[in-house]
Amino acid sequence: MKEKIRIKYFSDRIEKLCYIDGRSDWIDLRCAEDIVLKKGEFKLIPLGVAMELPKGYEAHVVPRSSTFKNFGVIQTNHCGVIDESYCGDNDQWYMPVLAIRDTEIHVNDRICQFRIFEHQPAIGFEECDHLDGADRGGFGSTGRA
Repeated sequence: MKEKIRIKYFSDRIEKLCYIDGRSDWIDLRCAEDIVLKKGEFKLIPLGVAMELPKGYEAHVVPRSSTFKNFGVIQTNHCGVIDESYCGDNDQWYMPVLAIRDTEIHVNDRICQFRIFEHQPAIGFEECDHLDGADRGGFGSTGRA
């Protein structure tokens, strides 16, 4: 059974979202207005949508692989997490960015992507003095000759 997501669009100038089954689990989000940024400026990029996510799910919003190359911006929270309680008529999604160079982002440019995940199950922590797994050599050790 497919999960249903109710969506409200704030702009008729952006393409409607679509999920392409079998191609990618990530869904592109588009800039909803023309943006001009100078190097060092911060901006919340409006994405032109609000959604009612299924109960028990959250959305993770991240840049597309080409976002920095094409627009010279980085997402300041690196991964935005939107839970299902952010679902009102005025709860438009945004991407917080910092411009690394002067740039322009236009209406309908694909600027970031999202997918939904089930909430983490309830967990508990058990303190111990020794872990049973094999020691890999510490942080940054993978790939060493």
